[in-house]
Amino acid sequence: MSNAMKLCVSLDLSSAEENLELVKQIKDFDVWLKVGFRTYIRDGKSFLEKIKAINPNFKIFLDLKLYDIPNTMADAAQEIANFGLVDMFNVHASSGVEAMSTVMNRIKDIPNKPLVLAVTALTSFDNDAFKAIYNEDIKTKARQFAIDTYNSGVDVVVCSAYESFDIKNNTSKEFITLCPGIRPFGEDSGDQKRVADIAFAKKNLVDFIVVGRPIYKSSNPKNVVEEILKNI
Repeated sequence: MSNAMKLCVSLDLSSAEENLELVKQIKDFDVWLKVGFRTYIRDGKSFLEKIKAINPNFKIFLDLKLYDIPNTMADAAQEIANFGLVDMFNVHASSGVEAMSTVMNRIKDIPNKPLVLAVTALTSFDNDAFKAIYNEDIKTKARQFAIDTYNSGVDVVVCSAYESFDIKNNTSKEFITLCPGIRPFGEDSGDQKRVADIAFAKKNLVDFIVVGRPIYKSSNPKNVVEEILKNI
């Protein structure tokens, strides 16, 4: 993977038709597409096929955040990898080293296997809400989750832009970070707490930025994508 920051566009609209219309508008750009829980439950594997039909070079990030016992997670990971459509999918780092290692071992021999990401702390958490559940500050726990992720052989860690630099310092500068909650040019944060703009993400060595609402709620999504790509 090149060192240039990559843009991942969230397909979070309320129907497959709206999402596919957005995909058509940005089909000529070198971007990744994130397919989340609601979209996948509603539209299924055929939706992934429709994306590839629009542009077979699109990279798909299937954002299902697998979290279960190790064998069940590995079974699901194997099915996703065998689709031959998904370029990246995620698990929860809090599932533990055994679960993450089991997932990685299960898919290691699958041709063109997807990248695997592990989620540290959701960007909807502020520190108080996170601490109420995990009994530690976000920065401390996210760092430990990231170290566990790295030691499990997982490819990418999901964190906010605020943790990216610290995580790389405590694992490897080459360890890939993907950061949701990006408001490229300081747009409204909505329900996200730990948001950042492009400049902050670049300063903190983020590899992937995930952008949703600033793109799909725009009257001209194509122009917004173009402007983001100019700035990364």
